[in-house]
Amino acid sequence: MATRLFSKRNMPRINQKSQQTDLPVLKPFTYNPHGQIGDLQFSRWLADLPPQAFLLFGFLALMWPVIAAAQSNFTTTQAFEALWRWLPFIMSQGFLMNVVVSFLTMLIGTIAGVLLGLGQISPNFWLNKSCWFITQLFRNSPWLVLLFIVMLAFPYEIKIGDTYIAIPDWLKAVFGLSLPIMANISEIVRGGVQSVPTGQWEAAESLAYTRHQTLWLIILPQCFKRMIPPWMNWYAILTMATPLISLLGVEEIITLSRQAMEAEDNYPELLMPFFGFSLFIFFVYCYPIARFTIKLEKRFQVNG
Repeated sequence: MATRLFSKRNMPRINQKSQQTDLPVLKPFTYNPHGQIGDLQFSRWLADLPPQAFLLFGFLALMWPVIAAAQSNFTTTQAFEALWRWLPFIMSQGFLMNVVVSFLTMLIGTIAGVLLGLGQISPNFWLNKSCWFITQLFRNSPWLVLLFIVMLAFPYEIKIGDTYIAIPDWLKAVFGLSLPIMANISEIVRGGVQSVPTGQWEAAESLAYTRHQTLWLIILPQCFKRMIPPWMNWYAILTMATPLISLLGVEEIITLSRQAMEAEDNYPELLMPFFGFSLFIFFVYCYPIARFTIKLEKRFQVNG
């Protein structure tokens, strides 16, 4: 009798086909402007540019010097020859500084942003609200304003005993740019942790895991891969923003391009070759990052 009552045939729903479920762990992540980890608008825009757009930019770049050459004795050929002479100087001491600043800024911003993001999910009320306020303050502040504040607030040198240690302008620029990067990385971390279903927390609690163990052994490993694409997206945005540091007097590609044009008597025909090359080299550097970001997003996305 017991065998008949509890047989596989009589057990409810055991022989029914599985149906679709609306469990949140199976749902794909959608874009949310308030810190969701899928915010890759910049990389999508850059990676989705059609080939016709590049042809149009190239056509306009070629037409401008032709029109300007008719108004001056300085020819387009001479302008590109000047660019070729200054190219080693612009690349080795100019664009290299942009790359160094972007790397150091991303390093500092990532470390501070991870700590700030973890503070936003802390159960401690005052720590939670303090980290939230700092995140929103620097996330919604203009980058140029932050750069000028850092430039004016930081001393030019620090005295330790009888030794004076100079603080270079590029180091101030790194700290100034790391503030908004820190805030945006904080939102990536917060969004990534909160995207993990609450069932994961409950399961860890049922196994007597502490909050620290749950966070580092269960939650963060699940959302780490999801945070890589938006992190790379912000690195591309940061790299494109590094010419702002020329306003602080940092000798990067834009500053050295202006100095080179001044050395060549500031002919108008020099503008398009020099600044056009700056645009080109930033595109060559950032476009592969954008494509790789989209590839990683597709690889790590959660399918419904």
